[in-house]
Amino acid sequence: MKKNLIVPLALVAFLCVTTACVTSKTAEEYANRADAYMAKENYDRAIAYYTKAIRIAPSANDYFSRGLAYYIKGDYDRAIADYTQRIRIDPNFAYAYLMRARAYHDNGDYDQAIADFTQLIRIDPDFYVYYDVRARAYHDKGDYDSAIADYTQAIRIYPSASGVYNDRGATYNDKGDYDRAIADFDQAIQLYSDYAEPYRHRAFAYMKKGNYRQARADVNKALQIDPSYQSAQELSAELQRLGY
Repeated sequence: MKKNLIVPLALVAFLCVTTACVTSKTAEEYANRADAYMAKENYDRAIAYYTKAIRIAPSANDYFSRGLAYYIKGDYDRAIADYTQRIRIDPNFAYAYLMRARAYHDNGDYDQAIADFTQLIRIDPDFYVYYDVRARAYHDKGDYDSAIADYTQAIRIYPSASGVYNDRGATYNDKGDYDRAIADFDQAIQLYSDYAEPYRHRAFAYMKKGNYRQARADVNKALQIDPSYQSAQELSAELQRLGY
């Protein structure tokens, strides 16, 4: 009697192992197809195949990749849900916090974005970019002082970040502190002179201070670098109405 049980039990074991292999292989095949559609920027098909892969064998990478596809499509709620699943699987995966924070930010949920950027800073407090992106969330929330504090910390870590000087200067502009704004734009231009934004922003600060000739010189420089820069075109038209 015992001898007769050997074959059925062995067959059951074989079928279980084989089924697992087939399941894993099928999920991997779906994920590979999804990756190929992502590369072709066919995000709907990519999402469909990532979803099939996740139904068969939930994978941290597939949640993250599907979240990226949703994010690119502007479906921020679904992107956030997938990034959250990725974080549950691996709470130390920094890039998932970064992308979820960007989705929260773009969705107008600045407090949640700030919370995720803060978690990133806990994971790596010496990476200046995390302070820079949190500063932008503070800025868009209207908390200019916190934004300036974060931009300042980013500059302490990486003093050559011309874009951070530009962004801090723009925040000083928003506060009406045009002298500090101009100082930051000067530094941004010194670090990278072929960047149109600080010229345009500095032109605005000069205009607000009544230095219209310098404002005209800066806006002309911004348009020389980027003739299609709409914000500089609008400022140029405003200066022209003022006679400059």
